[in-house]
Amino acid sequence: MPIKKLLVILGMMLISLFSFGTGMRVFAQSVDTSQGNLDRINQELSQLTEELNKSVAATKPLESQLKTMQSQIEGIKTHVATVERNAVIKKKEIDSSYKNLAEKEKMISQTIRNFYVKSYYDSPFLTFLSSDSASEITQNLAYQKARTDQDKAIIMNLALTLVDLEEKQQKLEQEQQWLIATKANLDEQSAKLDKIVGEAKSYQSEVSGKIADLSAKQQSIISAKSGEGFTMSGDNELADEQASSIAGFRAAAPVGSFGIFSFGAYTHRNGMSQYGARARAEAGQSVEDILKAYYPNLTLKKDYAVMGTIMVDGFGSMPFEDQYLHGIYEMSSSWHINALKAQAITARTYAILRSNGGQKSICTSSASCQVFKNERKGGAWEQAVNETKGWVLVDGSGNPVSTQYASTHGGFSNTSGWDTTDGSGGSNFVDKAYEKLGGSPWLYKAWWREGYTNTGNTCGRTAPWLSPTEMADIVNAAIALKTADIDTNRITPTTTACWGGNPYSQDELYSLVAGKGGIKEATSLTVSLGDGTTNSVTINGVTFSGSEFKTALNLRGPGYVRIPQTGFSFFNIEKK
Repeated sequence: MPIKKLLVILGMMLISLFSFGTGMRVFAQSVDTSQGNLDRINQELSQLTEELNKSVAATKPLESQLKTMQSQIEGIKTHVATVERNAVIKKKEIDSSYKNLAEKEKMISQTIRNFYVKSYYDSPFLTFLSSDSASEITQNLAYQKARTDQDKAIIMNLALTLVDLEEKQQKLEQEQQWLIATKANLDEQSAKLDKIVGEAKSYQSEVSGKIADLSAKQQSIISAKSGEGFTMSGDNELADEQASSIAGFRAAAPVGSFGIFSFGAYTHRNGMSQYGARARAEAGQSVEDILKAYYPNLTLKKDYAVMGTIMVDGFGSMPFEDQYLHGIYEMSSSWHINALKAQAITARTYAILRSNGGQKSICTSSASCQVFKNERKGGAWEQAVNETKGWVLVDGSGNPVSTQYASTHGGFSNTSGWDTTDGSGGSNFVDKAYEKLGGSPWLYKAWWREGYTNTGNTCGRTAPWLSPTEMADIVNAAIALKTADIDTNRITPTTTACWGGNPYSQDELYSLVAGKGGIKEATSLTVSLGDGTTNSVTINGVTFSGSEFKTALNLRGPGYVRIPQTGFSFFNIEKK
């Protein structure tokens, strides 16, 4: 008898059906769990699709968000694979159950026929007529009822099994259809996501490479404003230029204007600060104390076997101690003898390493080596060189090391941290910086002249202070440099008399970033400083990292207004 026909015949018997055995309950729970997985997966997939659509609609999606979405898709794929494996198992179980039922089809038909036959012949009336006694009647009736109940139970259990198999078969078919659709949807979404990820990475690469790929014109501006050399204290005192000091700003700058003050000049911040060494010497520190402060991991060896001669660019070979070192012009001869001795030791150590013990030639400029003049400096400098003869800074293996130094580090050294009287920073670190005590004109200075003298060209400007509209222009330049769809090659100083080129006007630049946070006039300011670095600058609610702001200023700042630092950003902005 066909299974569908059996279902029709047994349909009316399902009212009193009882639950399946343990095995069937486990299988049912598996179906329920799978359905829960499907619902959860559908919900996740729906959410993911919505996020994808939003991401595609966004101008430039963030890679971090895309990675999260990729992770979600991988999670969904894992769930799908689980459902797919469960479906295979369930199909095998269903097929096996159908096969078993087919083998029992004859038994089912016989059981149903016997049930109806017995229901006719086992009527109480016939039993009464065919029985010889009341006891026999009772026994026959009880026997008939037991057989009937047994047949009925067999039929009902078979009916339950058939109905359950049909339901499972239907659910399995739905799952298989869902799997086909979902896998196709996942493939489509994965392709879209791969495209978005590729575009996002391309965008990020483009943004991160913006500065690296600046035009030759912009590179020349950056080089000129950042400086490729390092300021040295020199042999003569340099007065603090009032026009670029904080005192000058407070006294002469118009209300509402901005002053950009760098902590330190053209410096790498490695090793000794010359003005810091001067202040430490004047405070009573010994040569050893000074060197330990700036080279904490080195040892001063006072009997190092130095080479006899050294090759000097443009001058040939000469005696190392008695000629070359006497011609080093890096620190004023009027300074404290202990500062001069510290300078003599660092210059000697630097030259030994730089020339590979006299095997290579050494240059004569502060930009690449140390300043040398082929003339004896004399005075206290000669005393410092002679009294430290053979004194060299070495590492743990006894080898000379690179003893870099510069005029002013800005109160913070890469080698030893804060260069202050208490070794800490804080909002008042400038007041307790050794470089301030040493009289450095470059500790906290607004830079606006060509080079680092007090007489350099100013490109027609009378002061380094920026007006609210000029500061807004720097902000707009910083925004543009971070925007992929803007031609940034025209972000150069508007003072073409000094820099030439075809820069955007202030209005043109504003129009390019007006919808991206651009501003017309700077009115509010917040600067966040960290340990030797400017963390962020916020102007009119627009925030940049210190590095981003410095780059924008050095590219767009009028005239020679700049932050003259290479490799780090440590500056402050004051608003009057």
